[in-house]
Parts: sequence; C-alpha cells; structure tokens
Amino acid sequence: MDFKDKKSIINYSFISVLSLVVFFMGSSLVYRVAIAKPVDPNLDRNIQKSTVTEVIQVNILNACGERGLASKVKSYLRARGFDVVEVGNFSKTLDKSVIYDRVGDLQSAKKVAYAVGINDSLVASQLDSSLFLRTSIVIGKDFKELKPFN
Repeated sequence: MDFKDKKSIINYSFISVLSLVVFFMGSSLVYRVAIAKPVDPNLDRNIQKSTVTEVIQVNILNACGERGLASKVKSYLRARGFDVVEVGNFSKTLDKSVIYDRVGDLQSAKKVAYAVGINDSLVASQLDSSLFLRTSIVIGKDFKELKPFN
C-alpha cells in the first residue's frame, strides 16, 4: 500500500464518521422539534390572566403514600419553567395520577399533564379560586409511569 491509498482510506473513514455524526444530530433535532416538543410553561395569550404572572402555577399533592415523590416532581417541573407554589399530601390514596384545573383554564392544565406524562383523559376541572394557582397535580400509585420518574 502506498501513501495515496493510506490517505484515501483515512479520508473515507473521516467522512464516514462525520456523516454518522451529522445523521445522529439531524435525527435528534427532528425528534425534539417534531415528536417530543418541549412544553411551554407560559400562559397562552388568549387566556384571561387572573394574576400578574405569565407562568403556570401548580401545586403537587402526593396520593400514593411513598415519601419524596412530590419533591421530585417539583424539581422536574421547576427545571422546565413551571412555578410550583406548594407541595403536600392528598387526603386519600389514588391508583391513577390526575390533574385538576382550578380556575377554568383547561388548556394550561393539559400543558401540565403533557409535561408530567399524564393522559388528557385524567384532566378534570375542580374549580377553587381560593388556592391562587391554576393547576393541581395529584400523584397516584401509577407514579412510575410519569416522566419525572423515567
């Protein structure tokens, strides 16, 4: 093998590796933009704001009995820009996690459900304007299926 053959092999190897890197980066971009869109924690412009804030405010309630779950979800949501105003325990144990809309803003509740990994069918309106927040997350025994725990 002479010098030109070795140089040719090195060039083709470099181009192949570079092509793989570009392919994986392109695939990652398509996945993030088209498939797993990030959740926007800000309120939609057409929603009447009951407070000065533009970020969705939530509280998280643990309804499965295992310690520390609400804190883990709090860290997960705060890292994504949501305003977690309270963490606590729910009054009873639930098998399924649910989202409660507290001010009649179902769209914001569905954004929170998507961010946490709860199906839209488990989003319900339970209006309570005295809580001064938009959405409540109640973590049930199915917590292992939620995004903060995967």
